Amino acid sequence: MSLVKDLHALAKRSRSSDLARFYKTGPGEYGEGDVFIGVVVPDTRLVAKKYIDLSFAELEKVIDSPIHEERLCGLIILTLRYKRDKDEQSRKKIFNFYMKMLRAGHVNNWDLVDVSAPIIGDFLISDPDHMKLLEKLSRSKDLWHRRVAMVFTFAFLRRGITGPTVVIAENLLDDKHDLIHKATGWMLREMGKRDSYLLRSFLKENAPYMPRTALRYSIERLPESERKRWLAIRPKDQSGRRS
Repeated sequence: MSLVKDLHALAKRSRSSDLARFYKTGPGEYGEGDVFIGVVVPDTRLVAKKYIDLSFAELEKVIDSPIHEERLCGLIILTLRYKRDKDEQSRKKIFNFYMKMLRAGHVNNWDLVDVSAPIIGDFLISDPDHMKLLEKLSRSKDLWHRRVAMVFTFAFLRRGITGPTVVIAENLLDDKHDLIHKATGWMLREMGKRDSYLLRSFLKENAPYMPRTALRYSIERLPESERKRWLAIRPKDQSGRRS
């Protein structure tokens, strides 16, 4: 396939081992077994723009690849196409295809989630049952499903809709994985940029029970003196947040 050839022409073996370490591909790590060829993200985006009209059948082959950069390129193509194609039917096909790739286990690292979910999640805004899907994903045993649930809410925040972020963040506060703590804190921080009162209300209720990482991420944009006050609140019992 031409896309694959173009990507591999940009690969640098010297980068691949560094990327593999950065994305935790060792035994027992969250990215175990993932394969990198050493293509930087800006180059991957250039290739994606070139192949934006790739068929879904060809895209599936790309996103089904064991090569991380190939999967990333395919997902970037989906986001570019979603932004370009404004009609509901086209966007529905893109969203359904994305969910198919997620359920097949191909959206399986944090960068793959973060580059795609904030864009593709926009489709859910017009779905009256969007909370049903978000909550189902947030309760999944699959790490990446849970992260997608949280990062999907970024699309809502960009439209000024804060409710889904609050609900999914609350669902995930007891999560044990650091990557979920980071995503939760990130989305709360983004919510706070748009509604600082709501963020403070959330913190007032939940800060004593929040994972430290989630708390630190969520308050990054607050004044330093206020950050210190929130961080001084020690977790009470993260295993039983609410009685």
